[in-house]
Amino acid sequence: MNELRFKTEQEKFWAGDFGNKYVDRNKRSEKVISNIALFCEILRNTEKIESVIEFGANIGLNLIALQHIIPEAKLHGIEINKKAYEILEEWGGAQAYHQSVIDYKSENKFDFVFTKGLLIHINPDQLSQVYASINNASKKYVCMIEYYNPNPVEVAYRKQRNKLFKRDFAGEMLERYCDLDLVSYGFVYHRDVHFSQDDLTWFLLKK
Repeated sequence: MNELRFKTEQEKFWAGDFGNKYVDRNKRSEKVISNIALFCEILRNTEKIESVIEFGANIGLNLIALQHIIPEAKLHGIEINKKAYEILEEWGGAQAYHQSVIDYKSENKFDFVFTKGLLIHINPDQLSQVYASINNASKKYVCMIEYYNPNPVEVAYRKQRNKLFKRDFAGEMLERYCDLDLVSYGFVYHRDVHFSQDDLTWFLLKK
């Protein structure tokens, strides 16, 4: 496996020790149950998903949930952290790619392209490139599950600066790409007594 080269401090941050600790903190199986509930709500607004790719898959907890919902779909995941990538690859339920989403390029198209807690950690100067890769990879749906803010803002993340950025990611995609339309959106509260998420807002776009 080739060592990755990074363009931004954020890539180095998540590929390194902090990213490794994130893997250790987020191995809880109950997350899969909450993810199943979330993706059932999102996918009820879609038609026939046969291929999926996640930008920033980590150890695959989102893809595992999707495998339960749409077991016939071919799953793929891009992950920058080597430790997370190896766990994802060992699981074997998805084709895993060890690389930065900033560098991802492929001629393959997927029915459902999504991010969950990824875009908030991308260097804002690189967002346009990531948006382009997401749009290019999709032949049907794009889903963004992120922290929302109407205007771009940087927020301290576990006492770290320049590591978390909130904004209207879906709105920016809609403004950039006229072939995308908003299908649906929703919010999942961290106090949800059954299937909590980390105050995430999701947007489903369709080509």
